[in-house]
Amino acid sequence: MAFSRETVLSSAEEFLKFVNAGPSPYHVADALKTMLKDAGFEELKESNHWTLENSKKYFLTRNESTLIAFAVGAQYKPGNGFSLVGAHVDSPCLKVKPVSRKERQGYLTVGVQCYGGGIWASWLDRDLTIAGRVMVDNGKGLEHRLVNVKKPILRIPHLAIHLQRDVNDKLTLNKEDHLNPILATKVQAHLNEENSTKSSKSEKHHSVLMKLLSQELQVETNQIMDFELCLADTQPAVIGGICEEFIFSPRLDNLVNSFCACKALIASCQENSLAKEKNIRMIALYDNEEVGSDSAQGAASLFTELVMRRICKGTVLAFEEAIPKSYHLSADQAHAIHPNYGEKHEELHHVEMHKGYVLKINANQRYASTAITCAILRKIAAQANVPLQDFVIRNDSVCGSTIGPILSQKIGIPTVDVGSPQLSMHSIREQCCTTSIAHGIALFKSFFKNYPEIFDNMKF
Repeated sequence: MAFSRETVLSSAEEFLKFVNAGPSPYHVADALKTMLKDAGFEELKESNHWTLENSKKYFLTRNESTLIAFAVGAQYKPGNGFSLVGAHVDSPCLKVKPVSRKERQGYLTVGVQCYGGGIWASWLDRDLTIAGRVMVDNGKGLEHRLVNVKKPILRIPHLAIHLQRDVNDKLTLNKEDHLNPILATKVQAHLNEENSTKSSKSEKHHSVLMKLLSQELQVETNQIMDFELCLADTQPAVIGGICEEFIFSPRLDNLVNSFCACKALIASCQENSLAKEKNIRMIALYDNEEVGSDSAQGAASLFTELVMRRICKGTVLAFEEAIPKSYHLSADQAHAIHPNYGEKHEELHHVEMHKGYVLKINANQRYASTAITCAILRKIAAQANVPLQDFVIRNDSVCGSTIGPILSQKIGIPTVDVGSPQLSMHSIREQCCTTSIAHGIALFKSFFKNYPEIFDNMKF
């Protein structure tokens, strides 16, 4: 292992704090903003005029859930390239419906929507809570407030085996009928409500839920105008395995790469390393990847291009000149070989934990990697002493996709798709190796520092 155990565990422990503080995309974006501000990055507003300076560092958000951060090289001129790492901050989850109030068999349950392609059976028999954002009317205007109820208040119980004898042979869940979490019994909720003030929102949501939200936010229930709330597991992310080599955690896909990208950008800007930089070092961390990226804040929107064009302001064709000099490292999680389902993996492309980052290739362009972008990455990885593993899906399997093909098609930017190996992808609890965090930070930092020179020395 090229990285010391101390470095590996230190990086992993820092990541655990990050993922435990990020139960929703809005919390993740907020945590990233704090990291960037602490590192001297200046916040921009999309609606304001920008005056950018060389050697300075900036970030902005859209929808309070997608974040772009960038550092301007001291030698940057409009038309120079972008060194971009892209990832996403959302994960499959259950979200509270706009009208969630349900009563069933003497229970108060909460109506939820399925967001993304989750393994929904993994959400059963878990101690769940809610987290997300709430729009509050403070009397003068609307406030965007974060909420994270740090106690188990919801549960989706399995049906007993006595009532479904074949449950161990097959499990069929109806996503509308079988995923409604229990909030309370009707009788206890009624006792709890006796001394509480009902609001108009109580017609849409249980008043005990609204009361809890108002207490968490220290506002009146009638001040709550709207919200977007995710269900989340209350069990924290931990380091596990008898050798302390794994991370057992929610939302590894794709908080691993969002964290590593931010840490690498910050680290790459230290020690006056921007003095000789001629590129823009950038990270773009998107919401809504798990549902196709087709939103105003998703990778398929104009957001990235608009930001790039504003940075390129100077000459008429600066953006068009910059793109062929640029490189997009699209970072999303990859499938480690499963010990119980080895036949599901392509026989010559077994991805293993601790063996390095994964270079993802697909002939049908579900990943955007090409021979050129792969060769560039191999040089970057060698300079960081980070090993790489090649991955392709079996021909008889369906391949997932990433933001890589979306941005490469949308902007025309040369792209490579990578990720770190994990198991249980899209489960409520996922598993990766501790090495991946140190590998990711080192690989992305090497990319920011070394890509411009690699590009300049290409002979075609």
